[in-house]
Amino acid sequence: MPKSDFIPRSDADLLVWHDQLKAAATSIGATLGITAADLTALGDDNTELRTNINAASAATAAAQQATREKVTSRRAAEQNARKFARRLKEHANYTPALGEQLRIEGPEDTTDMSTARPKLTGIAKPHAVVELTFNKLKSDGVNIYSQREGDAAFVFLARDTATPYVDNRACLVAGKPETRKYKAIFVIDDAEIGQFSDEVVVTCQP
Repeated sequence: MPKSDFIPRSDADLLVWHDQLKAAATSIGATLGITAADLTALGDDNTELRTNINAASAATAAAQQATREKVTSRRAAEQNARKFARRLKEHANYTPALGEQLRIEGPEDTTDMSTARPKLTGIAKPHAVVELTFNKLKSDGVNIYSQREGDAAFVFLARDTATPYVDNRACLVAGKPETRKYKAIFVIDDAEIGQFSDEVVVTCQP
């Protein structure tokens, strides 16, 4: 039977393994023709490896901490900037031109809803539940259609205005997994608009 690679994959395990290699090589020595130069090379590798792995671990920890602090400060800065912008826009002297100078006027939304299609995803949950998430763009919501085993075509399932939509229908056959297909289309003023999303296939577990 073939053996797997003897060198560990993780840095922590590699350090332990290399320490053991160096110690065992020192102990065995001339029995296997291990020279002083071999031991010196192993020792140099061990020292450099430990130094660089420890430095990388410290850098990773520092980067993770810096990222957490960045996320916190960005969230606070964005919230404060939005409050500040709302206050300015409520001032009697406010004009869009002044807003442009302050960079608090967003770009025009050029989304063409007549050709837009929702991005639909589905996740199977316990007890045959399916959670569907979708985007809205400039729509009021989406109409969701479903097709189960035995259905000749897609049938209207629900209209939803806030993601996610939860399909909690029981399986057609109790205790038997079933495959469901879903698709969605945008709705504005009670009328469907745009293109259907790509079909999503989810296998439900009872």
